[in-house]
Amino acid sequence: MRAVLPMVIVFDASGEIHLIGSTLNRMAPDATGQHLSDMLRFTHPPVESEPEKVLSKFGRRLRVQLLAEVNVPEGEPPVTLHGAVVPLSNGSGLLNLSLGADPMRALRRHRLTARDFAVTDPMVDYLYLIEVHSLLRSEYEQLSERLELARTAAEQAAVTDKLTGLFNRRAMDDHLAKLTRSAIRPFGLMQVDLDYFKSVNDTYGHAAGDRVLEVVARILSEEVRSEDMVARMGGDEFMLVFDNCADVDLMRRISDRIIARLEHPIDWEGHRCRISGSVGITMSSYYETLDPDRLVSDVDAALYVSKRAGRARTSVFNPAQVG
Repeated sequence: MRAVLPMVIVFDASGEIHLIGSTLNRMAPDATGQHLSDMLRFTHPPVESEPEKVLSKFGRRLRVQLLAEVNVPEGEPPVTLHGAVVPLSNGSGLLNLSLGADPMRALRRHRLTARDFAVTDPMVDYLYLIEVHSLLRSEYEQLSERLELARTAAEQAAVTDKLTGLFNRRAMDDHLAKLTRSAIRPFGLMQVDLDYFKSVNDTYGHAAGDRVLEVVARILSEEVRSEDMVARMGGDEFMLVFDNCADVDLMRRISDRIIARLEHPIDWEGHRCRISGSVGITMSSYYETLDPDRLVSDVDAALYVSKRAGRARTSVFNPAQVG
C-alpha cells in the first residue's frame, strides 16, 4: 500500500495512526502511533480530527494542514494538502492525500521527485513538465548567452584591425566624432606614419611587413594610457588620441619616445627590418570649434611637414600660427 499510495494515512477508531505512506513520512516523519489531531488540521470543511467526524466526510474533498511537517522555514505556514477519506472496518479509516493545486512549496521543502509519487498520480506529469521547463529555460539562457557573446564579438570585430588588434579607422572616426560633439575635455591628436616601410615589404615580403606592423602596434599601445586610443588607419598609418590632454610639450615627449623606439631594428627570420616614424600633432585646445574632418586634415598636414623635413621627427599644427 505504501508504494501504491505514498501519501496515505490509515488510522483506527481511536484516531491512532497505524500506517503512513513513504512520501508523507518524509514530510512528517515518526507520525505512526500519533493521533490524527497531532498530525493534521482539517480546514475545509472545518472538522475536528476525531475519527467518526472525519469519516462523516466520506465523499467530500478535504483540505488539511500538515501540522507535523518538518523543515518549515520560520514564519511560513505548513503545507496544505487535499485528500479524501474512506471508511474501513471497525471504525478505522484510510485518508489518501495529495499536494493539491500549488505543490511547489512542498516539493522545494522536501526535495520531492517523481519517485515519491504513485505512477498514476498527476504529480508525476507535473514534475515532468517542471523538468522540461527547467531544461528549456537552461537552453534558452545558454542560447541567449551565446548570442550575446557572438554579438559582442561581432561588434568588437567591426572596430578592430585584424592584423594588429588595434582599433580601426571606423572606430577612430566614431571616437573623434563623439569627442568633438561633447567637447567636455581637451585632447591631443597624433598621427604616426612609418618611414621606409615599403622597402621592408619590397625586400622581405608582406610577412615581414606584417611583423613590423605588429611590433609598431605594441610600441604605440605601450606609450598610451588605458583611457587613450590607438588606431591603425590603414597601411602604415596610425592615429593616437590622448584624452584630457592640453599639454603639447607632453605630446612632443611622447612622440620623441615613439620615434626613438621605432628606430630599433625589428627581427624577422634572421633579418633586421629597419624603419622610422614621422609624427604630426595637433591639440583640440587650438580650436574654437571642433570639427573631426578638420582635425584629421590638420594633423595630416603636420605629419607631411615632418616627412618633407627629413622624416623621423615631429611637427605640430597650430591653426593660429598658419598664414
